[in-house]
Amino acid sequence: MNKVILIGRLTKDPNMRYTPNSVPVASFTIAVDRQYKNQNGEKETDFINIVAWRKLAETVGKHLKKGARVCVCGALQTRSYEQDGVRKYITEVVADEATIIDWNGAQSSQGASSDYSFPQSEPLYQLDETDDEVPF
Repeated sequence: MNKVILIGRLTKDPNMRYTPNSVPVASFTIAVDRQYKNQNGEKETDFINIVAWRKLAETVGKHLKKGARVCVCGALQTRSYEQDGVRKYITEVVADEATIIDWNGAQSSQGASSDYSFPQSEPLYQLDETDDEVPF
């Protein structure tokens, strides 16, 4: 199972773009505080790259702004590419869902409440407690 749930603040406005086939893609980074403090008694922060596709990308690009506190659910993905003869690796979360927790910096054209969820799509299959078999 590959499921990631993160809560953090956007470090800048989402970067909205389209693939050559006109598929919307939104990329953004959230700052996520660690639960513990370091040896100096300070909390450390991780900066996590997020990518959203299709309808979720359009919604994220339209509504999320720098400073918004969001909960992002998705899957961890690692990919690589070659640049100038050097292999580079990228780890990011592919978002399935984003929920605004705090609008600090975010804007809503419809005046939505502070707990508004942007699901990308319904799951293709959801396990039911009564299921006796795994679907694969």
